[in-house]
Amino acid sequence: MRQAITGYHLDDAGHWVAQLACGHNQHVRHDPPWTVRDWVTTRQGRREMRGHRLDCPKCDRHAPATPPPTTDRPTRANHAEASRRL
Repeated sequence: MRQAITGYHLDDAGHWVAQLACGHNQHVRHDPPWTVRDWVTTRQGRREMRGHRLDCPKCDRHAPATPPPTTDRPTRANHAEASRRL
């Protein structure tokens, strides 16, 4: 099932994760040549992709929504900086 991107956050390893309208999260890595998502590397790119619909396998499996990310424990020095660039 396709769901709209509503926001983003960084995971514990510093990878971007899209927050979807259904309440699930999905990694949106830029990892060429396997996955090319250069839009995720810039604030403007992420902003422009809000509302874009991604396939959500968790919805297909009827999985419960993912708890929202916690913001009180940055795991990298630049986590707070990157979060502000959303």
